[in-house]
Amino acid sequence: MATLTERMKALPKIDLHVHLDGSVKPELIMELAAEQGKKLPTSNPEELLRFMQADAHCDSLARYLETFHFVVGFLQTAEALEKAALQLVEQAAEQNIIYIEVRYAPQLHREQGLTIDEVLEAVLKGLREGERKYDVTARCIAICLRGHSEEQNLEVIEAASRYLNRGVVAVDLAGSEADYPPEQFEKVFELAKQLHLPITIHAGEAGGAGNVGTAVNRLGAGRIGHGVRVMENPDMLELVRALQIPLELCPASNIQTKAIESWEQYPFRELFDQGVKVTVNTDNLTVSNTNLTKEFEALQSRFRFTDEELCRIVRNAIDAVFLQDEEKAELRARMNLMLEKWQCDATNLSAP
Repeated sequence: MATLTERMKALPKIDLHVHLDGSVKPELIMELAAEQGKKLPTSNPEELLRFMQADAHCDSLARYLETFHFVVGFLQTAEALEKAALQLVEQAAEQNIIYIEVRYAPQLHREQGLTIDEVLEAVLKGLREGERKYDVTARCIAICLRGHSEEQNLEVIEAASRYLNRGVVAVDLAGSEADYPPEQFEKVFELAKQLHLPITIHAGEAGGAGNVGTAVNRLGAGRIGHGVRVMENPDMLELVRALQIPLELCPASNIQTKAIESWEQYPFRELFDQGVKVTVNTDNLTVSNTNLTKEFEALQSRFRFTDEELCRIVRNAIDAVFLQDEEKAELRARMNLMLEKWQCDATNLSAP
């Protein structure tokens, strides 16, 4: 009989919320350091992880975000960005992820003179190569950052619009939510709406549930990054349920950043049972030492989700993808066949 890990790895999956710079392997950092003539604190990949992972005692989102600074310094050339994007698609294929939306903040990768378009093109080149090599459909989301100037963020919106449906599928707002509430970015996302860019917003993670309402009602979010704290406010819970706003839940990361204190308190089952369109995602493969197989394992082992319920969660993700209608229909048809086969195989394996 297949183990839980084997069954969850075989499950066809979608990752809607994964950050490029939080998912780079230490081996690639070592390769990039050698190419760029940069000195590393260690030549041991396992020891290098100490600079790239948030530890078990991480006490806040702010502390969690500090781990990105080390990696971003190596992602300042087109070649480095292309390699990181390709590697992320490879990691997706290893976990039987069929579709992935990779997000990153283009402005963070311009320290050595890249234009914002050159950053976008480098990542898209790596994603396209990954699609060819690994049969994973890969798209990207351009992030505006809390803490960046309005001018910088407007530049991201304008650049994303030039690549919309050429690999870029949406824009996002990320960073220190507690310090920069979403209403400060209305002008930025008003432009996104004018340019017909789909929008997802990090909200209801380090800030309260009310930020989810602001993200939806004032910024135009069609999806919410994390959103796990909607349970704190019945009105916000009803908002996402009634409008069927998908939540991009990232359990391992949410617990690590103390958005939720523990697995025992994580409301995935409650949200699902109340009809909220929940999805499960990784956020950061390296920083959180996770993958989508582990996340689905946790849903079944900790919250007793059945195989049928897990397929419903995957289908929630299909509904939520930022693709045009024809592409989404093709993905849905492919995924439904794969999910049906997976359920049939799982049933046969468990039969006496």
